[in-house]
Amino acid sequence: METVLVIGGTRFVGRHAVEEFRAHGYEVAIFNRGKHENPFTDDEDIVHHKGDRTDDDALVRARDRIDPDFIIDCVAYYPRDVRTATEIFADADAYVYVSSGAAYGTEVVPKREDETPLCECTSEQAVDDSWDTYGPRKAAGDRAVFEAGERGVRAMSIRPPVVYGPYDYTGRFEYWVDRVSTYDRLLVPHTALRHLVYVDDVARGLRTIAEQGDPGEAYNVGDHSLPVLSEWINLLADSVGTSVDLIEVSERELAIADLESSDFPLYRDYPHVLDTHKLESMGWSSTPLSEAVSETVEHINSADSSEKRGPDRDSEERVLDVLETI
Repeated sequence: METVLVIGGTRFVGRHAVEEFRAHGYEVAIFNRGKHENPFTDDEDIVHHKGDRTDDDALVRARDRIDPDFIIDCVAYYPRDVRTATEIFADADAYVYVSSGAAYGTEVVPKREDETPLCECTSEQAVDDSWDTYGPRKAAGDRAVFEAGERGVRAMSIRPPVVYGPYDYTGRFEYWVDRVSTYDRLLVPHTALRHLVYVDDVARGLRTIAEQGDPGEAYNVGDHSLPVLSEWINLLADSVGTSVDLIEVSERELAIADLESSDFPLYRDYPHVLDTHKLESMGWSSTPLSEAVSETVEHINSADSSEKRGPDRDSEERVLDVLETI
């Protein structure tokens, strides 16, 4: 039986990756710092190895103890993390790095793995921890994967856009689920098409790439259908069992309450679409939206509420009140 080591396997994507590989007959080990709640604490079938992935010796100890066939790296946020991992696990059957659609450095539609340029990453950006450098750092991690592939290491990467689904801790979907559950009139900014991806599909993508991917290659992953934000909100309302009146607004109208379009979760001002044909050619496919949304809403409604990122209702109502007088 093959063994999978998931680096960072307890929160969101990593948690679903653990469940995906277990469901397909793999032995699974988790490597993490133990700073977040571990849903697999009492599961004796999962090997737990505590350590900091930035500690090279800790990674070596994990390799020697677990001897993994596949490594799924969910928490490589700096280029050095990827370079180190591809060296330490150079003899593994597969190393898959979780990159991001943010790694692309050009706004084109769609973004293709082998055509669209990646972000540049300076030496200063490579060690910075701000959101502004997230895309460049992920792109540099991809380049480390490419270099490892050239050395004969079976290293690959997966590039998801915004990920949603059960155990998402960002509060992006919670905001809109709360809104459609509570109010019948909502503000929605004029927004461009934004690709999203269901977390279970990312997990299946990771397994597909580990099993079938080519060394030094990157693979986009995303939903098959691409609703705009207003359509997402209506999908959530349908899943909740209600309907809402969406009032589309511009920056000028939002300025009434000192709001901006970017204050709203999932907003984007330019289309962000990933071409997923490369992954689909290996047999991967995405979950139907109705099923993905239903599972997401069910989990949100059954879990403790996390922080809901977005404008407060008083600000929204100020805009709505003014628009009623026009």
